[in-house]
Amino acid sequence: MVDAAAAQTTRDDASKAARWRARLELTYRREHARSYLARRAHSGPLVVQKSLYPEGERVCQTIIVHPPGGIAGGDSLAIEVAIEPGAHVQFTTPGAAKWYRSSGAAARQVVSLEIGDEGVLEWLPQEAIVFSGAIAEMEAAIDLAPTAVYVGWDIVCLGRTASGERFAAGRLSQRLSVRRAHALLFAERIELCGGGAELDSPVVLNGAPIFGTLLAVAPAITDAMLAGWREVSAAEGDVSVTRLPGLMVARYRGASCEAAKACFISLWARLRPLLLGRDAVVPRLWST
Repeated sequence: MVDAAAAQTTRDDASKAARWRARLELTYRREHARSYLARRAHSGPLVVQKSLYPEGERVCQTIIVHPPGGIAGGDSLAIEVAIEPGAHVQFTTPGAAKWYRSSGAAARQVVSLEIGDEGVLEWLPQEAIVFSGAIAEMEAAIDLAPTAVYVGWDIVCLGRTASGERFAAGRLSQRLSVRRAHALLFAERIELCGGGAELDSPVVLNGAPIFGTLLAVAPAITDAMLAGWREVSAAEGDVSVTRLPGLMVARYRGASCEAAKACFISLWARLRPLLLGRDAVVPRLWST
């Protein structure tokens, strides 16, 4: 007869062995008019593809790839990016991040972004799909030098809406902090439980399975920037815009990832010429 405790230990050891621990560390530098990846270190399944320059050498476009394609209970991903003074880097991903159902262990992703003076970081990932039953913990910390600029978004889809799945079980935790010269500028924390009352509350998601936040952080947020954002509406769902000291925040909630992305792309396109002096060039990857 097989000892039950030994069998459980074997299953636990197999489960631990299957969990991914991945870390990606990137440093970008500007030399003359060119922004480039100066240092890269990674462990586990988290990598970047070759740098692209669709706008010329000033803007270095980077695609972050997580080869397993999904994040399971017990997985831990860490991304650390340093943008040295004057460099301009744009990040995106090749597809949606999938957070799988867990048997009890949390899956965790921590993103740390540091931007030097005159540096620009555009963080434009595709959406995160949190399966019903997932236990997902997402944390992002952004630290800007006095003259640095950050524009970034996140879009979350609760449940596999295309197949009619609702977020009926599990948990989602999100933490975000933004600092300018190490002084806290903005912070928020979101805690959502699968099947919880907050999912249907009018002051939270009001039954919408998809929500997102777009942040623009700059030394000066002008009236023209705010007015441009307030002219944008979503084809489906709700969008709101707020200006706070040193930043602007746009929120989306609705039932369509496509509408959320289209809305945020429109906001980004309105802002980029005013903030960066550049038209918005949509990554070709999004069309493949």
